[in-house]
Amino acid sequence: MKRLFAVITLSLLLLSNTSKADEGMWLPLLLNRNYADMQKMGLKLTAEQLYSINNGSLKDAIVSFGGFCTGEMISKEGLLITNHHCGYGSIQYHSSVEKDYITNGFWAKSKAEELPSPGLFVKYLVRMEDVTKDISKELNSKMTEKERAAKITELSDKLSAKSIEGTHYTAEVKSFFEGNEFYLFVYETFTDVRLVGAPPSSIGTYGGDTDNWMWPRHTGDFSMFRVYMGKDGKPANYSKENVPYQPKHFLPVSIKGVQDKDFSMIMGYPGTTNRYLPSYGVNMAIEQTNPTIVKIRQKKLDLLKMDMDADPKVKIQYAAKYAKTSNYWKYYIGQTKGLKRLNIALEKKNIETGFVTWANSTPANKDKYGNTIPNMEAAYAEIGKYNMFKTYYSEVFVRGTDILLLAYRLNPLYNALKAKEDISKKLDGFKAKGEEHFKDFNLSTDKKVFAALIEMFAQDVVADQKPEVFTSIVKKFDGNFSKYADFVYENSILANKTKLDAFFANPEAKALENDPAFQLFAAVFANYNDINTKISDANEKLNKANREFIAGLREMNTNKNYYPNANSTMRLTYGTVGDYFPKDAVHYNYFTTLKGVVEKEDPENPEFTLPKKIKELYLKKDFGPYGYQDDMVVCFTTNNDITGGNSGSPVINGNGELIGLAFDGNWEAMSGDIAFEPELQRCINVDIRYVLFIIDKYAGAGNLINEMTIVKN
Repeated sequence: MKRLFAVITLSLLLLSNTSKADEGMWLPLLLNRNYADMQKMGLKLTAEQLYSINNGSLKDAIVSFGGFCTGEMISKEGLLITNHHCGYGSIQYHSSVEKDYITNGFWAKSKAEELPSPGLFVKYLVRMEDVTKDISKELNSKMTEKERAAKITELSDKLSAKSIEGTHYTAEVKSFFEGNEFYLFVYETFTDVRLVGAPPSSIGTYGGDTDNWMWPRHTGDFSMFRVYMGKDGKPANYSKENVPYQPKHFLPVSIKGVQDKDFSMIMGYPGTTNRYLPSYGVNMAIEQTNPTIVKIRQKKLDLLKMDMDADPKVKIQYAAKYAKTSNYWKYYIGQTKGLKRLNIALEKKNIETGFVTWANSTPANKDKYGNTIPNMEAAYAEIGKYNMFKTYYSEVFVRGTDILLLAYRLNPLYNALKAKEDISKKLDGFKAKGEEHFKDFNLSTDKKVFAALIEMFAQDVVADQKPEVFTSIVKKFDGNFSKYADFVYENSILANKTKLDAFFANPEAKALENDPAFQLFAAVFANYNDINTKISDANEKLNKANREFIAGLREMNTNKNYYPNANSTMRLTYGTVGDYFPKDAVHYNYFTTLKGVVEKEDPENPEFTLPKKIKELYLKKDFGPYGYQDDMVVCFTTNNDITGGNSGSPVINGNGELIGLAFDGNWEAMSGDIAFEPELQRCINVDIRYVLFIIDKYAGAGNLINEMTIVKN
């Protein structure tokens, strides 16, 4: 799911304009700049009803779900809805061969049946505040980038601490526009979150990898949870004594349905966009980063699937891991194609050329911005020398295998042991990491992936960027990485729960130093740090150039309403429901139906199997009050500007009512995190009527329907 700051031609860059209404991820605090446009498009709510710190408002119904998705409150009793793929980890956590909730679904018919989800949390935004002046007044142009960053951290920590004195809240200051503005965010976090309902994967992931990022789509991508609090109304760890959370606001649910050109807005927590990425960064993504990630993940997916297909237990253990890896494997394929097809590097180059012309137009401009683009180009040239290693580090030594991920997670413990620090208060947290590791760990599967990915690292990364110990390993095992993997997994405490438990009973730094899996990670991690030191000057040069570039763009176009990149803070995007033309002679309607679900069914393909009851309901036309013209709308598209992290975000109509859940972007605009394409960019949403149909008619969970406020007209 993705989007960008408009790809503008040189002429448009020099002639300021107003952003299209369907482009932009806007801070709710600053919506006064957009409010009139939203009203013209169909918004009926007041600005106070969208964002308020004194009264319940739309923002109080929206949560950051686990820090990786968005969810929304849909009842006064803490009932929350998000995407199926957002809740997938919790669904998988509670699944077993005997109770396969992934395959069969799960529905709590009472609160007593709801399942606690350890580690899951939701964050509510209490308030946000512009603290740019408080920080900027302490900064000056004579500072180095390190000095500047240290001062920003110091001031941010002070402002955050002061903002939550005497409360149970948390706070953070985030940078916007590459360090040109700063905002403080105060949150309330709840950790007792319980699984309430989830459709079977044949509904929640219908279409699988084949349909992922595609339109037309027929996926019922939703799951349901409930937030609990202590009896005092404050956050509390799981307890049977806890009571359902009572939100300041929850979303009414509309079953009126959507029509072409209807107003739609989405509020949520988009993760990361790179809308101001220069041409040098685009070329690096196309030529190196993206294809490398795709290559590594393809190998991992092939090996995981082989074992998952052979063993039902492994299939459940690795379901969430496979889905997570697969999602962005396909994303990077699509992004590369989109960047090339739309010639985004050239568009970016035109922007940079226009910036250089403007920067050299006056002595004052030249003094401030004359070196911005040259410095940016030089920085990318230096950083690019090490990009392959850094990509492999992330994809293999952090995300690649369970054993190396655990080594990564235990590295802080090793540092504490080596420094002879008191670890008594930290040890339980590390033990929990170990328990999490072994719950869904299959040694033979992890070993196969380890051997394959380490061999790819050996082949693709230049010799002088690999640690010496790695060269020794290759020699010792005659380049046979399967034999090396056998040695590691036979001797590492990270592959044996009994040995790891014994280590935690008597933790010593030497035990990790002598562990073959930890040795490998530590050696590569040391190289990673050395490389970061080598390119620190280039990174500082790039940080400064990025900050200058965005500041300059805003000076050039003073009438243009710019928005910042996504950074996991609450944003609102607005637009309309609508169709699109992906290519010549092809037209896509703005909604899909249950008829299309049945048409796609293929009993021989696990991605397109369909529950018998769904077909029966379709043939009987038994849609309850949720149907549309003798059928059932399943998904619809809008031109809202979203990205990863927006998964599960509410699609809301002009009256503030829930009409759908955002869950994907479209294949034709996969370059959207870097370049917004208004004619192509679409947000794919599951229609709330289909969600209610599944809950009510398929699952028979009328208890959940009864909690909601259903709006018919």
